[in-house]
Amino acid sequence: MRAVLQRVTRASVSVDGEVVGAIDRPGLLALVAATHDDGPGDVATMARKIAELRILPEERSVAEAGAAVLVVSQFTLYGSTRKGRRPSWTAAAPGDVAEPLVDAVVADLRNRGIEVATGVFGAMMQVELVNDGPFTLLVDT
Repeated sequence: MRAVLQRVTRASVSVDGEVVGAIDRPGLLALVAATHDDGPGDVATMARKIAELRILPEERSVAEAGAAVLVVSQFTLYGSTRKGRRPSWTAAAPGDVAEPLVDAVVADLRNRGIEVATGVFGAMMQVELVNDGPFTLLVDT
């Protein structure tokens, strides 16, 4: 799995002009993608990293700070631009594989007591955020 974690003061995601998920306080925006061979171990590792990486102010984690997370699926994180001018998406898992994995990351975070908002898997979404720092980190399992 792969994620882009952005430390935010607030973030929201909309579909067709309607907000479907938002965090209105400091936390993380997690753009999450899966590849073909990801499984339960990758889910556990990704959720642990999102919850426990000490990347919030004062070197605290989401779990320590009681911060919120907005999780948005984003298959384009596995896009390859090595050849030509058109990205290749072959490394991204198909929706029927990726959706349960992203859902499992969300469930794991919630089981840890973390407030989690989400986007809508497979939808065309508009993401708004205020990046705090700015601070952006690429995480791979």
